[in-house]
Amino acid sequence: MAQIEIAQRLMLCCQLGQTVHPLSPREFYELSEALRLYPDIPLSWDTLDALGYSAEFRLRVSQLLDRQKALEDYILAEPEIIPLWPGHADYPLRLEQMQRDMPPVLFCQGDPDLLLSPAVSVVGSRDPEAENAAFARDLGTQIAEEGFVLVSGNARGIDSIVQEACLAAGGKVIAFVPDTLKEYPKQENVLYVSDEGYDRFFTAQRALRRNRYIHALGHLTFVAQCAKTAGGTWQGSTDNLRHCRSPLYVFADGSEGCLALQQLGARPLSSPPCSLKALCAD
Repeated sequence: MAQIEIAQRLMLCCQLGQTVHPLSPREFYELSEALRLYPDIPLSWDTLDALGYSAEFRLRVSQLLDRQKALEDYILAEPEIIPLWPGHADYPLRLEQMQRDMPPVLFCQGDPDLLLSPAVSVVGSRDPEAENAAFARDLGTQIAEEGFVLVSGNARGIDSIVQEACLAAGGKVIAFVPDTLKEYPKQENVLYVSDEGYDRFFTAQRALRRNRYIHALGHLTFVAQCAKTAGGTWQGSTDNLRHCRSPLYVFADGSEGCLALQQLGARPLSSPPCSLKALCAD
């Protein structure tokens, strides 16, 4: 495969504080796959022409790659935020297995080694009922006690409840955030992660995309509460079930959302499992 160098990857896939239109995860993946046809030829205008890319796309790539100074300034501005990419020692294999949907670059604030630890993901509503909140709280404690890392989205509601419970029990958290990474204060035992860049603001697209990463990174995923056909929890859970990103369990609260996920293949639970490790081994 023709090598897309690390600097090229960052310039192609990140905004670098500029008003540009970088390649999407799928565009970058498809470009990388196309370059397999030319294993000994570097990425260039002529290579893209030989691959049949339009002049418009070739110009876009050329403009993205003509940003060496912008990349240098961007990295130096936040030296403690670490970029990772597929093939990096700390980039998780579970995200690489997403192929077209994998993030071409991750930005990390905290200990990136957490991405290599066995993890359990928990998702749910921003406005949980009392029994759903209790389920999430108990699960967060159990995740810590069994030595797993919690993966969550750092949002209000279930996310905050399960993260606080996990940390209070001595656990560790990976929080995928859909907004400005550099604005999060450093927190012990928490790794904040985002795609596209450390200064990217919130968009609904980023929020929905990070849900895929949450589901994919967990060896198990638990849905503490879900509204039917609406919201990020539903979108992420149904995407998981379509693509088999991780085994999906849903708290059996009798709600329409819970029953709909069960019909699609989610496994119901009336309480946290006796053993997460045993569930992983099933």
